[in-house]
Amino acid sequence: MADRLAGKTALVTGAAQGIGRAIAERLAGDGATVIVSDINAAGSQAAASEIGRGALAIAADISDPSSVAALFKEIETRAGGLDILVNNAAIVPFVPWDEVDLDHWRRIIDVNLTGTFIVTRAATDRMRAAGKGGRVISISSNTFFAGTPNMAAYVAAKGGIIGFMRALATELGQHGITANAVTPGLIESDGVKASPHNESFGFVETLQAVKGRGQPEHIADVVSFLASDDSRWITGQTLNVDAGMIRH
Repeated sequence: MADRLAGKTALVTGAAQGIGRAIAERLAGDGATVIVSDINAAGSQAAASEIGRGALAIAADISDPSSVAALFKEIETRAGGLDILVNNAAIVPFVPWDEVDLDHWRRIIDVNLTGTFIVTRAATDRMRAAGKGGRVISISSNTFFAGTPNMAAYVAAKGGIIGFMRALATELGQHGITANAVTPGLIESDGVKASPHNESFGFVETLQAVKGRGQPEHIADVVSFLASDDSRWITGQTLNVDAGMIRH
C-alpha cells in the first residue's frame, strides 16, 4: 500500500542492513519519510541512497545520550517531527555462559535495552508535545521464549524490551501512542549469515510449523502493519514472527 503511511515520518534504528534495512525500505514504500539511522554512518548513507523516496541518513550510537540528542535535533531540522519509532538496533552475540563476564553483560544491556530506552524517551517526549499520537515498535526476539543458549545477556535484554513496551503502552495510551514488540525467529539477515547462528537454520526449521528460512521482509511486513492506522486498537502486545517455532 503505497500511501498507507503518507505524511508520516519514521525513524528506524540499526537500519544500515538486515532487518532494519528491510523495515526502512518497506516503510518508505508505504509512503513514509524514513530516517535511516545506524552507528555505521557510511552504511546508513548507502542504505538511504538506495531506498530513495526521500529517505534521510543520520548516524547515531543509541547507547550514547549525546549522540541520540544530536540525532533528534537533526530530525527536527530535516524532517520536522516524528510519528513512528522502530527500535531495531542491537548487538547479537554468540557467547557461552561460562564466558559471560560483567563487561559483556553491560555492553549488551547498554545497547540492546538501555539504548532502546534512550531513543524511546526522546521520541515519545516529542510525540506527546506534538499531540498527534504515534507508534513505538521495538524489535525483541523469540529467544526470550526459547531461552536460546549462548545469548544470556541478549535474551535478558530482549525480555526487558517486551516488559518495557507493556509498561509504555499503559502510560502513553492516553496520548494516542501505541507501543508493541515484535519477536522475530531466526532470520537470514546479513548479521546472522556472518555469525555461528547461520548453522542453526536446519534445526530451527524442524521446529517451525511453516517450513523455510525467515527473511528480513517477513519482519518488515509486520512492522508496516503496526506502524499503520490498521493497528490503532493494538498496544502493549508482542507479535511473534517465527513461522510457528514458538506457539504460545
